[in-house]
Order: sequence, then structure tokens, then C-alpha cells
Amino acid sequence: MSKQTKNLTSTQDASIDLDAEFQASNIQEVLDKLDRELIGLIPVKTRIRETAALLLVDRVRKQLELSAGIPSLHMCFTGNPGTGKTTVALRMAEILHRLGYVREGHLVSVTRDDLVGQYIGHTAPKTKEVIKRAMGGVLFIDEAYYLYKPENERDYGAESIEILLQTMENNRDDLVVILAGYKDRMDKFFQSNPGMRSRIAHHIDFPDYSADELVAIAKLMLAAQNYRFSSDGEKAFVEYIQLRMTQEYFANARSVRNALDRARLRQANRLFSSGKKSLTSVDLMTIEAEDIRASRVFIEGKKILKQLVATHKGIE
Repeated sequence: MSKQTKNLTSTQDASIDLDAEFQASNIQEVLDKLDRELIGLIPVKTRIRETAALLLVDRVRKQLELSAGIPSLHMCFTGNPGTGKTTVALRMAEILHRLGYVREGHLVSVTRDDLVGQYIGHTAPKTKEVIKRAMGGVLFIDEAYYLYKPENERDYGAESIEILLQTMENNRDDLVVILAGYKDRMDKFFQSNPGMRSRIAHHIDFPDYSADELVAIAKLMLAAQNYRFSSDGEKAFVEYIQLRMTQEYFANARSVRNALDRARLRQANRLFSSGKKSLTSVDLMTIEAEDIRASRVFIEGKKILKQLVATHKGIE
């Protein structure tokens, strides 16, 4: 029997405990954290688990000398604002680190302004400095399509893209790049930049949250700060979300966070103006219906409703 055949037979006879490797990696801790942090997003969480499983199996294959080369790990996250893209990127960095695909596992989040300069010779050092900070971890580029502005001949975004492409190809073992933004705009970006598309292996779409999911997110956010809705307060917030989702600049969980910040301000003002000499912990924790209904969203919502009714009558 030849030496090569003996080595192949030895490899085929070897075995490894995949479950033990999974436990040792502590990936489940990160996945559990993702479940706690983000309501819903089942398709996204499924893709992250699948990616984690792929990377774990790849690591085990290396131990048995079955390596197929460094897997392409660059990703694209598409979806509307406030759907959890940055949070998932952060947890993805943790998974990559725990499995040994990046050295440090930190996340560097940037936009066009951090990468593109305003004059000749300014873009390259800016982009390279960002890449240097991100090495050993994950570089998250939000609204990545703004890097490409073909209508502006004096724009330097193309230079930044070229540097990123080289880095993504030559440093796959030390840096993972995640591009993020609206799906339709990212599709156009990839059509204009085929080199970038060819380097992105994982495309994950983040759906908008339902009204029920947004209410659950609100309760989770409040609990993290030792607040809670009263029964009427929760009913008012349900109405608030239903109205807010129909209005401009709605940003899913981001809009929920902003709404709660303003509700806390109104609650504080209400307590201060109440004239009570002593307040209980329940008083200090509870967001009441009046703290929600004072929002201009209700006023604007009524205006929109009147317009819809008037339009409907006009059609009839």
C-alpha cells in the first residue's frame, strides 16, 4: 500500500465529535443572545444558524485534513432601517471569532463619509485607515450604495470600492466585510459593481416587523430600563404603532426606541407636575396612556384618516 493511500485511509478512519466541538465553541451562547435581543426575524436567525453550522463543519474538516480552502464569508444585509442589521452583524463577528475565522471579533461600523475623501489623495488613506481598524474582525458598511456615484465625475467613491475589493480578496482570512442597505438600492449597486457581487457569498434579507412584534420590542426595551406599560398604556402604544407605521420615515425598532424616549420624557414631566410629595417605584416605572397619546403621531394620524375618508367619499 502506498504512503498516499495509507494517509487517505487513515483520514477516512478518523472521527471527531461534532457536538463536543459545538459545545466547546460556545456558539450557542451567541445564538441565544441573538434570540433574546431580537424579536421575530426567524428567516434571518435561521440563515445565521446555517452559516454558523457551515463554519463549524468547515473547522472540523480542517482538523481531519479535509480543508476545501478558506470559505468566502463576506455578506450583504438588506432591509429597511431598524430591522436589526447592525445587531446581527455584531453577533456574526462573535461567531466568527469563536470559530477562529477572525482574530479579534470586533465590529467596525462605517458609512461613506468614513471611507471617501473630499479631494484627490484623500480617499485612499481614509479607506486604508478604516480597513486597518477593522482587520481581525468585521467591517460593516451601512448604506454601501452611496459609495458609487457615477453621475458625479469628481466623486472618489470608486477609489474606495477598488481598495475594498482588493482587501476582500487578499485578506479573506483576516477580515469579513458586511455591506448593508435598502434591497433595491443594493441590487442596483451590485449591477454596477460586478466585482463586488462576486465577492459576496451570503445575502440575507431582513423583513419589516409586524405591529405585534414592534409592541413586543417596546416592552423588551422598557424592561431593560426598568419601565413598563400600564394596561391602558400598552393599548395606547398599540394604537400608536398602527398609526406610526403608516407615516413617513418609519424605521421599525428605531422608531419604537425614539417613541419610548419621548414617552419617558412625558412621564417624567407628568410626575414632576403632579404635585405628589412621594412617589412609589410603581409610579416611577409605569408609562401611562397619556404619556403615549400626547404624541403628535395621533394628531397626524387623525388628519390622514380624515383625508382618506374625504377621498373615499369623493370617489363614491
